[in-house]
Amino acid sequence: MAFQISNSPFDPRELSAALAHAQAGACATFEGWVRNHNEGQAVDSLEYEAFAELANREGERVLAEACKKFDLLAAEAIHRVGHLAIGDLAVWVGVASAHRGPAFDACRYIIDELKARVPIWKKEHYSAGTSAWINCATRGDHADDSAAAPS
Repeated sequence: MAFQISNSPFDPRELSAALAHAQAGACATFEGWVRNHNEGQAVDSLEYEAFAELANREGERVLAEACKKFDLLAAEAIHRVGHLAIGDLAVWVGVASAHRGPAFDACRYIIDELKARVPIWKKEHYSAGTSAWINCATRGDHADDSAAAPS
């Protein structure tokens, strides 16, 4: 189990390989990429900042909670900081479990908790030449996902 803040790009295949476990019947991963838009504005890039010591400590706590709650065999997460381009991988979460249900649920739980609790700040740089710090501390509402989805 490990949470990391990284100044450099990382390879999700290498990270997934670290989850290999003889008792695992499932591996679930999440990749968060930098997209070119948000709330009606064209985005050129993102910039992430973190208080690394606190971020690592809280990230480790989130992973430990998930391991206990979902009976995981392994859990890993990494988040980039610095200036990221469109398409860059910003965050990766991976878990290994005996079964797929807990693996999917744990992966979702971890990314939601990281966004809500870990001190990582995101600044969007817009095509219009402006920029703004964005609130990342919102949790997904698992129960209402279908209601919020466009039809």
